[in-house]
Amino acid sequence: MTSREKTSFLPLETIGPDRPLSEKALTIAWGAIQWPWLLRSLWGGKLADKQALLDKLGLPHDALPHLGSWKADTWFLWRMVEAIEKLRPREVVELGCGASTLVLGKALEINGGGRLTSFDQHADFVVSTGQWLESHGVQANMRHAPLVEDRSEWSHTWYELGSVPREIDLLVIDGPPWSLNPFIRGRAELLFDRIVPGGMILLDDAARPGERVVAQRWRRDWPDFRFTLLPGAKGTLVGERLR
Repeated sequence: MTSREKTSFLPLETIGPDRPLSEKALTIAWGAIQWPWLLRSLWGGKLADKQALLDKLGLPHDALPHLGSWKADTWFLWRMVEAIEKLRPREVVELGCGASTLVLGKALEINGGGRLTSFDQHADFVVSTGQWLESHGVQANMRHAPLVEDRSEWSHTWYELGSVPREIDLLVIDGPPWSLNPFIRGRAELLFDRIVPGGMILLDDAARPGERVVAQRWRRDWPDFRFTLLPGAKGTLVGERLR
């Protein structure tokens, strides 16, 4: 299965360490708060916008047949392409692979190259996504990053990341899913010290209440970044490391 196929409203079932009841209760409570934003994510964007994006990247119109649900929408995909055009990055790191991986890889190819390293907790999804990219001639370093116990202020689990580039020009955060913890993506700050001056962070689903809390804490704890919330159905948080 890849992001080419239709998917359910909720993220793929995640296997990881058992979570405490308190965290499960927190997730259920925030799910009740976040449901309006979750419903918005069912819409993947305008067909015309998707076709324009695919034309820009030189991909066939059937390359992204199904967007929406837990996958990136056209708004976020466009923001990634714009970031690559602006930065011409050497190293791009992505947390959560899928449709975004295809777009990132193709955008790098037509904007001077660069290396994409993509991490995801689902081993079979990593393999199938890599095969999907190969069918379009797109290159990426696909990495399985299982979820392991990692107790922090953000959550009780996080990716087991290996072979992360020492310097990162663009960090794209589209995982792990909120169903583990509404604040879990805040743990991505572990990689912020690797982002080069002038580098960028893109956080998907930034309009959700959980991600708004994440953004508030990042603004407090990382003064060397400028964070801006962009509109869109699901919202995008842009973090730029100041020179």
